[in-house]
Amino acid sequence: MRQQVGDGVTVALPATRRRARWIRTDTILSILVLSPSIIAVAVFVYGFIAWTGYISLVRWNDVLPDYSFVGLSNFERLFQTDRFLIDLGNILLFTVLFLTESIVAGFLLAVFLDQRVKAEAVFRTVYLLPFAVSAIVTGVAWRWLMNPGSGINLLFAKVGLGFIHSNWFADPKFGIMAVTIAASWQMSGYVMALYLAGLRGIPAELREAAQIDGAGPLALYRYVIVPLLTPVTLTALVILGNIAFRLFDLTASMTSSGPAYADDTPAFFMLQTTFQSNHFAQGAAIAVVMLIMSGCLIVPYLLGMRSEVES
Repeated sequence: MRQQVGDGVTVALPATRRRARWIRTDTILSILVLSPSIIAVAVFVYGFIAWTGYISLVRWNDVLPDYSFVGLSNFERLFQTDRFLIDLGNILLFTVLFLTESIVAGFLLAVFLDQRVKAEAVFRTVYLLPFAVSAIVTGVAWRWLMNPGSGINLLFAKVGLGFIHSNWFADPKFGIMAVTIAASWQMSGYVMALYLAGLRGIPAELREAAQIDGAGPLALYRYVIVPLLTPVTLTALVILGNIAFRLFDLTASMTSSGPAYADDTPAFFMLQTTFQSNHFAQGAAIAVVMLIMSGCLIVPYLLGMRSEVES
């Protein structure tokens, strides 16, 4: 590349200057291309999060806005509400069971497919199919399957296992646990895909070395494979944990709140508080609590990933 310096005289630009000019051009183009997305995320994600946090600190609990600052009064009232305390217990129980069921089932399915079984593509498609189904469709289907008078109970009766009869989500003591069955059925295929990718990424030499040292199948998985899959497990925990904390559509289509709020969740409570009762500040407080719960999973994970990258 040449540059005119005057009187028709041109000189060749040094390679470093040409490279710097290209870098500046690429940087400007990258900023122009990404700026609409950055602005949209800043406004419609972080801007609305900040607005929700502000609304949770004012007295807007009627149709007409009231921006009188009340501090943490909405949160104090929220944690004195019996329904919200029940919801917290429900969502914590749901999270523990949902994570356990999905991770165990997904890992076992991945181990099965990792054996290079015949028609692996067919099995993989079948396992992943529930993940492609929306949560609303899943909830409607499992609502019929868990209907006390039909579905699974009818099948049990037909095969002579009527003594296993259960009220499923209609049982105040078993309600939220029944919902975890539907949720784990939908997400176990996704976890299977994560673990299968992790298993296929483990070098065959490590397995062969462990087997030469006398490790059996159980010891191989316990001391070699499972520790190597720790990053996959942490990723699955974070993703599934956030899905659990914002659980709404599955319970809304299956049971709503259930008997005695047995199947109620903070997200469903927030919907009714905000858009049915017009208690916007109280609903915003519920949303902030849900955000903090999700942050308790995401922030440590991101900090751990950052430390690994820096090291």
